[in-house]
Amino acid sequence: MKPTRNRLGMAASVLALGLAGAIGGAGLAGFAAAQQRPESILPPGFDDPTPAPPPRPAPAPTPTPGTTPAPPATGPAALPGVPAPSTAPFNPAELPPLPSITRDDLARLPSLEKLESMSTEELDQLLGLKSKSDIPPGARRALTRVGVLASDEGGLPPVALAKQPAALVRAALAGTKGPLVSRWGHILLRRTLVSRLAPPQGMDAVEFAALRARALNGMGEYALTRALVQDIDTADWSTDLTSEALIAYLASGDVTGACPSVRLQGSVREDGEWQMLQAICNAYAGESALAAAQLDRALGRGIAPRIDVLLARRFAGAAGRGQRAVEIEWDGVEELAPWRFALATSLGEPVPEDLLNSALTARGGAYYARSGALLPMLPAVQRARFAGRAAREGILSSDAMVDLYSEVYADPAATSDAAQNAATLREAYLAAEPSARIAAMQQLWGAGNALGGGDGYGARVLTAYAAARIPADAALADEAGDLIAAMLTAGLDRDALAWRGVVKDGSLGWALIVLSAPRSNGVGQGAVERFISDDDSTGSRKSAFLVAGLAGLGRLNAGDSRALADKLGIDLARQTRWSRAIARAADVGNPALVALLAGLGMQGSSWQQMTPLHLFHITSALNRVGMGAEARMIAAEAVARG
Repeated sequence: MKPTRNRLGMAASVLALGLAGAIGGAGLAGFAAAQQRPESILPPGFDDPTPAPPPRPAPAPTPTPGTTPAPPATGPAALPGVPAPSTAPFNPAELPPLPSITRDDLARLPSLEKLESMSTEELDQLLGLKSKSDIPPGARRALTRVGVLASDEGGLPPVALAKQPAALVRAALAGTKGPLVSRWGHILLRRTLVSRLAPPQGMDAVEFAALRARALNGMGEYALTRALVQDIDTADWSTDLTSEALIAYLASGDVTGACPSVRLQGSVREDGEWQMLQAICNAYAGESALAAAQLDRALGRGIAPRIDVLLARRFAGAAGRGQRAVEIEWDGVEELAPWRFALATSLGEPVPEDLLNSALTARGGAYYARSGALLPMLPAVQRARFAGRAAREGILSSDAMVDLYSEVYADPAATSDAAQNAATLREAYLAAEPSARIAAMQQLWGAGNALGGGDGYGARVLTAYAAARIPADAALADEAGDLIAAMLTAGLDRDALAWRGVVKDGSLGWALIVLSAPRSNGVGQGAVERFISDDDSTGSRKSAFLVAGLAGLGRLNAGDSRALADKLGIDLARQTRWSRAIARAADVGNPALVALLAGLGMQGSSWQQMTPLHLFHITSALNRVGMGAEARMIAAEAVARG
């Protein structure tokens, strides 16, 4: 319900008086103390002592002849030891002066127009009628450890970063601004960022959470960012944490999920998006008239583009309460934006195809693919359009990809490329002959297929378990490299190991097996040289990654490593500030810090941005702190995608 004028007038009056009361409110202490005295719960008379019998009146003294009785006292009798009250007249000049109200104090008062636009909850907070948090102290979340993945669920040790330098942790997290070149590196860093961790000594817990949320958003893990920030009471959110939370809520399609923070923090921000969110949240809190007035005002004043306000009005109208119908007009809209994409998809409002295509190909278009791949309100056919990139980057697992295409296959109305890919995937699993299954997989791996997410690696994620169903056969040795590369996208190293006796030394399949095998007796220099001689990758990058990976995993002796590195023109002994930091983290046995620094070293959108030196230090450090499985998968991925 919209606040009445009387309430607004009372608000303004109380605010003016409250300035003086806030400065000189010590006089209320006695009243507060009186209100806090305990009250008896016993029936009347049970807690009162039995009254003593009234004293027998003493006989009046007989006046002595010749004396006159004293007149009765007209004022209060003085008690023994207590000074008699003063009978001097009251002098107002002797009272202490009232606190003065300065112009700065008056300037902080909101205008009447702003008071009219405030929700009931904001008014209560402004008047001091509601505390910042209504959660009882005993029910508030502790900030000692923040995260969603406990150590017994696969998370990292909770105090792993507690004694690490705060400046180093802050720099590693702040430097992780975007995606990682490695799918397995993404999976490792994601696991680290969502673990229940204590902040480093000297770093505020909320700042630590905000830095982790920013890194997760940069990687496209919006749903996990939302889960992370929800592990902290909204009343404790900082400005940075609120900003990252709003990005995650919009990208995950949970627009109203931001409402607790928006309504609690009130006018902490003045931008148009925040004001529209305030109106939406007011509508879903039952204050539909106020929400309508706020959005009408936003449209009239142009605080945001017209399309954004129209989408907000439609979304607020979905709360009911007699809101007006809103027609969305895309004419004249030249670009897509996260706000438009989130509200349109949440409302089931189709985004114009040309607008979406231009957004996906423009700089920053990866945001829409990462967001759209997980939006539950989109049909499976539409989510499949975005799934290739999400799978390639590590956001979607192989299981999730198979589930998605199973939905597409089960949809009788699906007629797009996604439907054809779903039928081809079914052949990859169920065709009678292994050769037919391999042919179906090769069709999905084909160059230029949007399913691949850019380099075809997304299609290999989709077919990981189908590849594992192909029996190891010498007749299929030529296809072993691609099959093993697909298996390893899902970590199926034991299935890949079945091909050890089939692949030839120096082949791609051999290279992937010697890198990914859980145990190895070492690799000879001759087999690596055969791989180098057959390598047709640009700049022999696959060979450089093979040598760096084997050296980092300790599967090449020092002499062979130096000789092969010299042959390829790479210097694995070169040191940088980053390499010294990750090596030191490995020396002290800290897996969480190693993982953060490894993620920092894998920043980029293409394996062309990765160097053999970085791969060597990453695999070496991970292997030394007990993360050998992750090190093996990253090294094998480097050779498969190099």
